[in-house]
Amino acid sequence: MAAEAHPTPSAAQVSVIVIGYNDAEHIADAVLSALSQGTAVAQVIAVDDASTDATAEVLDDLAVRFARLRVVRRTSNSGGCGSPRNDGLRRATAPYVMFLDSDDVLERGAVDALLTAAVRHGAPVVAGACTRRELPDGRDVRWQRALFLQEAVHDSPAELPRLVRDTLCVNKLYARSFLAEHGIAFPEGAFRYEDFVFTAEVLAAAPRIALIPDTVYIWHVRRSAARPSISLDRAGADAGNWRSRLEAHRRAVEVFEEAGQKQLAHATRVKFLDYDLRMYARELAGRSPGHRAEWWRLTREHLAAFDESELLAARAPARWLARVVSAAESPRDLERLTELAGRPARLLPPYARVGGVPVWDTDLPEVVLDRMDSKPLHRLPVSIDAEPYVGAGSRRLLIRVHELYGRLAAAGPRTVDLELRHREDGRLGLTRDAVLNPKGSSWTAEILLDLDALAAARDTGSGSGPDVWDVRVRVRCADGSSLYTGVRAAGPGLRRTAVPDRHRGVLLVHPYATAGGSLAVRIAPGPRAAAAVVARKLRRLAGRRR
Repeated sequence: MAAEAHPTPSAAQVSVIVIGYNDAEHIADAVLSALSQGTAVAQVIAVDDASTDATAEVLDDLAVRFARLRVVRRTSNSGGCGSPRNDGLRRATAPYVMFLDSDDVLERGAVDALLTAAVRHGAPVVAGACTRRELPDGRDVRWQRALFLQEAVHDSPAELPRLVRDTLCVNKLYARSFLAEHGIAFPEGAFRYEDFVFTAEVLAAAPRIALIPDTVYIWHVRRSAARPSISLDRAGADAGNWRSRLEAHRRAVEVFEEAGQKQLAHATRVKFLDYDLRMYARELAGRSPGHRAEWWRLTREHLAAFDESELLAARAPARWLARVVSAAESPRDLERLTELAGRPARLLPPYARVGGVPVWDTDLPEVVLDRMDSKPLHRLPVSIDAEPYVGAGSRRLLIRVHELYGRLAAAGPRTVDLELRHREDGRLGLTRDAVLNPKGSSWTAEILLDLDALAAARDTGSGSGPDVWDVRVRVRCADGSSLYTGVRAAGPGLRRTAVPDRHRGVLLVHPYATAGGSLAVRIAPGPRAAAAVVARKLRRLAGRRR
């Protein structure tokens, strides 16, 4: 591609394409976040995918106020996100384009940061950091954090195959001429996960690509929404969401293979094992029998195309999970698979060996758990349970460290260090240690849960909402080895309890299991804070009923 003259970042050089369907509640925030980016934004193109709510009226009102906003209204709903994005792309006139969903927002300064990097590095594609924000709680998680630790530029994606893990199209700036030259567009119609294919086509074209650590996109995750987003709508009895994701993954691999990008095709399959397979498998135990059966059938069919080198390149939990699904004709061992697919991975018993070799089970001896005997202890999926006992007369945790194919017994667990870290800022609120005592095929310890110390740690922090503390432990062994991990929430004590506190009157304490099954403790000190937590819970329940 011929070199282009690079514009100054301050010029109006970017078209932002916003798509929406029946999202009158949020689309104004998305459009305004694009318009507020400043003079770098030449136009905002809002594509209404034939909404039946007040989305059209909201956009019309905004168009009257803002000359840079152009509204495009489709006459029929496309059933997906690709067609409206393509509509916007065809109408874009600026040298660069970005994409924005109606229920998300651009971070302040996002366009300037991306455009500056594009100019500085002469890169037709620039990617910035994305934050997944859980609503209404407001908890932030960085998307693909390792890719965006510092500014970097790569002459081709082949220099960093891990780029295939960032399948989002919305945290990037694209030179429109680059997309046009390579004929890159989104799949049309009711095609889910269209950004998988679009991103594959972008990377397969081998552009110079820049990465910046600036947060440019806020991805709102509304799990309690009446109409869940495509990525959250995973529970259908026919496993339709999973079927769509598999098809998008196949298409992405085909794009790389047809372009001769075998390294990127390989990396895409490994990403599927490490990320997609584990994410869906850890939800499998909670699905209907029909969903499980169809998911299992589809997954076995999909995994048949993977070769051994791709399995070996994946992390051990993903590799073992794939081997179990491939070997068993129907769903089995769902609790074990769910825990193994979690983060952190945990492998529950039984711990069988055949001929001295660790296997999944004696009736599935072909599934060998390779490297179980050679991996260092801290790399193994050791299961450690924590049972909370919180009440007026009890504030303690029972820690139980489980055996794992004889590896723990060989190491000799001796002590356990408990720590509670604040979910938002990572500060340490509580540390305790205890001696581990052998009990059958496990080792146990009881540790005081000092709620006064946690409440005092809150007083040194900031914010008015409840504090969430993640529970982690370090097990130290006689042979000098150790492992540091989150603990599995267990026992009957996972419930809200009001306990008296001499300084604050009352503490509302809620030990609970996170989405990954790990133990966390939510604390709201004082009657007012406790009442606010209850009110938030009632509002969330009311929102689910609407």
